[in-house]
Amino acid sequence: MYLIRRVYDVKPGMAKNVAQLVAKQAIIYEKSGQRGPTKVYFNGGTLPGDKNVVYMEWQDESIKSPYREGNKIPPEALEVGSQVREHVIDQRIEFFELFNLDK
Repeated sequence: MYLIRRVYDVKPGMAKNVAQLVAKQAIIYEKSGQRGPTKVYFNGGTLPGDKNVVYMEWQDESIKSPYREGNKIPPEALEVGSQVREHVIDQRIEFFELFNLDK
């Protein structure tokens, strides 16, 4: 099992707005069956730590490219993604293998 986390460095003051958009996009992917439950969290500068950062994370059995053959990306997700990009300075994706004591 993997934890997949997308990290968005956003323009100052836009963390809450981007978090709302990313959460909307996550729901679209969840409803399409392409992603399980997703958490979205952010720091708009009122908490310790890096400010103007939005995180989206979910778990999956495997790491799959969204561009894999036969995958149909929901058009609504792409529309929301274009709105997100207006406010993003940089982004990255991180992959972690979840520890399982039984393995």
